[in-house]
This record gives sequence, structure tokens and C-alpha cells, in this order.
Amino acid sequence: MSETPENETPAATGAPEARDHAAQAGQLDAADPLGATIRDRFVLDTPSDRVSGDAGVYLDGNSLGALPRAVPGRIADVISREWGEMRIRSWDESGWWTAPERIGDKIAPLIGASPGRVVVGDSTSVNVFKAVVGGIRMAGKGCTEILVDATTFPTDGYIARSAARMTGLAVRPVEPTRIADEVTERTALALVNHVDYRTGELNDLPGITTALHSAGALAVWDLCHSAGALPVEVERYGVDLAVGCTYKYLNGGPGSPAYLYVRESLQDRFDSPLPGWNSHAEPFGMAPDYTPADGIVRGRVGTPDILSLLALETALDVWDGVTLEDVRTKSLALTDFFLDCVAAYVPPGRVRSITPYDHSRRGSQVSLECSGAAEVMTELIRRGVVGDFRKPDVLRFGFTPLYTSFADAERAAWVLGEVLRALPEQDPQTAGAGG
Repeated sequence: MSETPENETPAATGAPEARDHAAQAGQLDAADPLGATIRDRFVLDTPSDRVSGDAGVYLDGNSLGALPRAVPGRIADVISREWGEMRIRSWDESGWWTAPERIGDKIAPLIGASPGRVVVGDSTSVNVFKAVVGGIRMAGKGCTEILVDATTFPTDGYIARSAARMTGLAVRPVEPTRIADEVTERTALALVNHVDYRTGELNDLPGITTALHSAGALAVWDLCHSAGALPVEVERYGVDLAVGCTYKYLNGGPGSPAYLYVRESLQDRFDSPLPGWNSHAEPFGMAPDYTPADGIVRGRVGTPDILSLLALETALDVWDGVTLEDVRTKSLALTDFFLDCVAAYVPPGRVRSITPYDHSRRGSQVSLECSGAAEVMTELIRRGVVGDFRKPDVLRFGFTPLYTSFADAERAAWVLGEVLRALPEQDPQTAGAGG
């Protein structure tokens, strides 16, 4: 990709006469080490689907990943045999009871963790609550505040404020780039998103974690938009607690359970604010008093959601033989290529990238500011290119390296150019009015 000023999409010179990047897309796909073999592990649209008007290019895997081909058969077996025939025996004989830790161990290498550090279950919001309150309880005496990523996904902020009210602490929103300067000895922890959900900017996990530790604070990371899209390395950089969803780049399905990571040296101090029977040292003892289990099991709460858990377990099999280094290399190449195609195909001045061009600051999505973005995305979807829209004026395109092709990226940029040439340019003062 040619040198470009930060966050300024290169200007096109007019309506392109030909899809000059289509041949390059074919060459890049042919050389892709993930390529068709990995892509074929997913249920995706075919060229004939595009002709029929159904979605042909799926660039919303940063909200909901595609269906792995092996999942329907696995769930059919769980329902008909494990539930239908074996019934309650399956808690032992089919491994239902140990699924939260077993599947946690499958997620662990995707976030740079060792076995026994991750447990799966509950929603992301519930796990954020566990991590924040548990972190506050481990903080040193005299702490009066927690820091929250000022650009955070709203729910994280809601949960953090609720947790602070319950524990008598204050919440201070801070831009991620300012956390190292703003943390003090009064800070219990900081809750930070690894990748900004709106812009796709990658925050400095190693640097922020080090700065927090230097002040005696804990680092709590939200990995929802990074796990499965790039190397995370929670153990290498000393992350204390982390949470993440599994329905984006991990392709676990709508509403699939989230996960909680607790650093090994903190596990015996982790005091969950939700001490359910599943995290008891003797869950079937039915004792009136709570005694937490050892290790990551104390991150469990209630009865595991087995159907979703086992769908996720099978979905994670798509990672067999895949390295995160190849995933990251392809992610950056895809987003570079898409930005180049946008520059070539989109009328000048109609979009502006708010996703950093600097590879060290980019996740695996491209967000474009665009007047009339809601109408533009509606038309893109009608024409078979599925991304999403964030108010007031952002088009988001998520690139899932396991199955997104360079041909997908090229076609999406071409159709975007067609849509913007067909739609009148809106006045930025009125675009997106009404919320």
C-alpha cells in the first residue's frame, strides 16, 4: 500500500472505467496460506447467491461470525443422542459438566494463555461484572477509583459504573492513550477495550498494562474485537483479567457464551461477586456456606448453557492448523487492499477512514465516515454486500481472515463506489439527523 497521511483515504480521480483491482485480488487469493481450505470450513454464499440477490459478500464477522460447517451435525447429535437418548447421564458420560473449562482451554491459545486460565460461560456483560468487581476486591487499600476506556463499548461503561457504585469507588473515563499518564496510586484497575468497536483502532495492551502495574493497578481487558483476529498474548504481557465474547471472530454463533481469563497468580485471590453453586468447591454438597473451588473453576456461576457451549466447542475446531501470525498477516493485507480499492473506486471526498493506517494501531475492521451512512449501508446490503452502520455516520466493514477473501474486499469496494455514485451526496449538517 502506498504511503498515505494518517486517516485520510487517498482520493480517486473519478468514476473508474474498469475493476482494475480484480486481477490483483485473484492473485492475492491464490497466494493466501489460509485460502480456500480454511474458507471451506464455513457456510458462505456462492457466486450464484449473488445473482439471486442474496448476500454475497459478508463483512460483518466483527458482529456475528459465519457458521462453521461442522456445527449443525454436532448439535443434531447433542440434541438427538446426548439429550434425547442419554439424558442426564450426559453430564458425566458426554462431558457436559467439564465443558466450561475444556472449551476455555481451546480458547486459551487464541489469547496467549496456558490451560487452566480461561473458563467459558455467561454473557460478556456478566463476565465484565465478575472481572471488575473481582479486580476491585483484589486492589490495594486506599483505592478510590477505577479508570474506564472513554471510547468503550457502552455496556462496559454501564457495568463499570454499577460496580463502582456497589463498591464505593468513583469512575473516571480516560482516553486509552492517556491511561499511562492518568493512572495514580488511588486507581484500583482500568477496564480497556483492546480494539475500539467503532473505529477499529488497536490499543496498546503491553504499554497500558505495564503503566497500570507500575502504579499498582490491575489491567482488565475486553478482547471482544481482537481475539481470533490478531495475537493477544495476555500471559506474555501480564494481563490480570480479561473477558471476551465468542460470536465474532471465534464464530460461536448468536449469543454464544463469553469467557473469563484470570491470571494464574491471582486465581486464589479472585473473589467472584457471583458465587454460584457451579463454582463451589463441593457443588453437590449443597452446603449453606460458600467455599470457592480452586483455580479458574471459581469463575463459573450457574448451570452451563450446554447447547451453546457445545456449538462453540465444535466451531473452535476451525482453528486446527491455523496460526495467529498467518491470521494477522492476512488481516492487515485484507484491510490494506480494501482501502486501496476504496481509493480507486469511490468518488473523491465521499468517505474518510477513521481506522488507523498504521498497522500497529489497526484491528481487523475498516470504518469509514460517510454522509448518509445509514442509507448507504441499506443499499449495500440490498446489493449483496453486508457490513453494518454505527450512528451517526460510520460504515463498518469487518474482515475475518479465516474466510474473507481478497475478492470479497474488492467487490465490496466496487459496490460501495457504485452506491455512492448513484446516491446524491448529503449535507454533513443534516446527514444522520434524528439520532
